[in-house]
Amino acid sequence: MATIITVSNQKGGVGKTTTSAALATGLYLAGKSVLGIDLDPQGNLGFCMGMQSGASYTVLDALKGIVPIREVIQPTNYGDILPSDITLSNGLNVSGKRECILRDTIAPVLNQYEYIVIDTPPALNLLTINAYTVSDFLIIPMGSDILSLVGLSQLKETIDSVKGSLNPRLQVLGILLTRYNPRTILSRDVLEMAEQLAGQIDSTVFDTKIRNGVAIAEAPAHGESIFEYDPRSKAVQDYQDFLSEIAGKIHLGEVR
Repeated sequence: MATIITVSNQKGGVGKTTTSAALATGLYLAGKSVLGIDLDPQGNLGFCMGMQSGASYTVLDALKGIVPIREVIQPTNYGDILPSDITLSNGLNVSGKRECILRDTIAPVLNQYEYIVIDTPPALNLLTINAYTVSDFLIIPMGSDILSLVGLSQLKETIDSVKGSLNPRLQVLGILLTRYNPRTILSRDVLEMAEQLAGQIDSTVFDTKIRNGVAIAEAPAHGESIFEYDPRSKAVQDYQDFLSEIAGKIHLGEVR
């Protein structure tokens, strides 16, 4: 049975897709079987994982039951992907228990993968709730600025609601600070406030902080993972440390 990790924040521009891709590709390069699920209508996770061409079907087709999930999953250079595109922005108009559609959709392939990584849209909508409903762990990336703190109280309410009624096993693995510069007062202030917010959701801020690095933006354009494109980049080294920290938190590699 796959371990399912969702990366989520309702604010855009915080490194959510970059973090999802780093997690998925890092696990793949470590020898794990990985499925990435892109629930963001921007559809960037597949690109970051090296998907070579446009897909015939998308995650929306699978969620609506138009085609079986196995026909939607595409291979990439760094694992498999359930791709997305802009059609997902029209919303998830399906019948039945709408908060559990993703859970039911991926059920046939849960035993094919060791890890599933879900990238969510920058919103607390039905797609996000579906991701929370099916997940074991939640990672919250947050930019090192004051505006990134706005809305985390609403995120807490959503997490509490899902845990209370849909998925009691959901665990917030931590808040990941991105665009972090330890030399600035602002970054240090945001860290302090993030630690307070993490306590409110029974979690912590990851010890690893992600610094800025141009390699993070350049790697997808070259069809490579950040770890292979420029392993000497400080930001890439930060993401490598982040993966190691996650391994310590959820014992990656052990049989669940």
